[in-house]
Amino acid sequence: MNNNQLVVKLILDRWFAVIKSCDSLLDAVSDEQLQKEIATGKNRGIYLLGHLIAVHDDLLRLLGLGEKMYPELFEPFLKSPDKAVADIPSAETLRGYWKNQNEVLKEKLNSIQPEEWFTKHTAVSEEDFAKEPQRNKLNIIITRTNHLSYHLGQLILLK
Repeated sequence: MNNNQLVVKLILDRWFAVIKSCDSLLDAVSDEQLQKEIATGKNRGIYLLGHLIAVHDDLLRLLGLGEKMYPELFEPFLKSPDKAVADIPSAETLRGYWKNQNEVLKEKLNSIQPEEWFTKHTAVSEEDFAKEPQRNKLNIIITRTNHLSYHLGQLILLK
């Protein structure tokens, strides 16, 4: 295993481990618990779940792996704060989206060759990438893993 393969493996292993931890937590909390605010006046669990799905949906586009699976989640879970949009998908629907999305992402992420991870993502121009090669596909996974870990820490408070 060369260094690029090792680095990619380390980072993807961490991504999949945090996804698994989130899966375990989601299996342990009820739909009613997801309706609770994380803290008084803060986001509800259901909003955070929708938010995570919407953020992860953009991975497909950023990594050049396809279009968003759930573009309808952009407005209620990225553009708007919690409770600003009255009609959001049910907890059951969002749980299904989460599982489906993670199956698709796992397949697609595992199909990327190690060297490809060090190429530019779709939100950076060729000129900017030449100046900042760290703005690569692998960095997207690192930042999204951190983001997921942060919100997983919040969701734990629902238990």
